[in-house]
Amino acid sequence: MKVAGSVALVTGGASGLGAGVARGLVAAGGRVVITDLASSAGEQVAADLGANAAFVPVDVTQAADVETAVAAAAAVWGRIDALVSCAGISSGQRMLSRSGEVHTLEHFRAHIEVNLIGLFDVLRHTVKHMAANEPNADGERGVIVNLGSIAGIEGQVGQMSYSASKGGIIGLTLPLARDLGSRGIRVMTICPGIMDTPILASLNDEQIAAITAGNVFPKRLGAPADVAALVCHIMENTYLNGEVIRLDAGMRLNIS
Repeated sequence: MKVAGSVALVTGGASGLGAGVARGLVAAGGRVVITDLASSAGEQVAADLGANAAFVPVDVTQAADVETAVAAAAAVWGRIDALVSCAGISSGQRMLSRSGEVHTLEHFRAHIEVNLIGLFDVLRHTVKHMAANEPNADGERGVIVNLGSIAGIEGQVGQMSYSASKGGIIGLTLPLARDLGSRGIRVMTICPGIMDTPILASLNDEQIAAITAGNVFPKRLGAPADVAALVCHIMENTYLNGEVIRLDAGMRLNIS
C-alpha cells in the first residue's frame, strides 16, 4: 500500500502521537480522517493540515456512536485504507497506596474501556469498510496499526491498569491478523517507549536526561515523527503482518 493517495483513519488524532501520525501521513501524500473527542482540538488540527484532513468527533467508549462515526469517516473520501489507533489514556495507581487504600475498580475499568474495548469497537466497524475496498496487486485491501506500549510488555509499579490494556492490544495482534488475512487486511502493533508528548511538557532538560538514561541509543525522547515514520513504513511494506514492534531506542524498564 502506498501512503500517497491513501485514506487513513487516525483515532486520538487531535494531540500527541495521534496528531504526529496525522501530520506524517499528510506530509507523505496521504489523506487522514482524525477522530477524537468533540471537546478536543481535532477540528483545528484538521484545519491546520489542510484539504487532505478532516475531523469526525467520537468518544470511543460510547458504542452507540462509534459505528456512526466510522461510517462518517469512511464517507469523507469514500474509503478507509488504514486505521491507526492512537486514542488512549494513561494514569498510575498502586494496588495498595501508602495509606493502605486499595486500587479502585473504576481506574482499571476506565483504561480497559478506552484503550482496549474502545480500540476494538472502532476496529470492528472499520474492517467492514476495508473489506469492501478493491484489492491492490498484492491482494491487499487495508492495514491496521494499533498503538500498544512497552508498558504492555514490562509495565512499571503503578501501571497495572495501563499495562493490562496495552497487553490486551499486543495479545490480539496475531489472532486478528490471522482472522483478517483472508480479507487482505494486515494487522500490526507499535509499542512506543518514552515519547515527547504534552504529558512531559513540564520537564526540564535534566529530568528528561534522567528519563532517557536507559535508552541504548539515541539518548532522547521519542518523537511523534518517529511513530509516524514507522506507520508509513508499515503501510508500504506489505510483508509486515501480525507483528509487534518496539519503538524505544533499546530501552528496558526497571522496577523503580
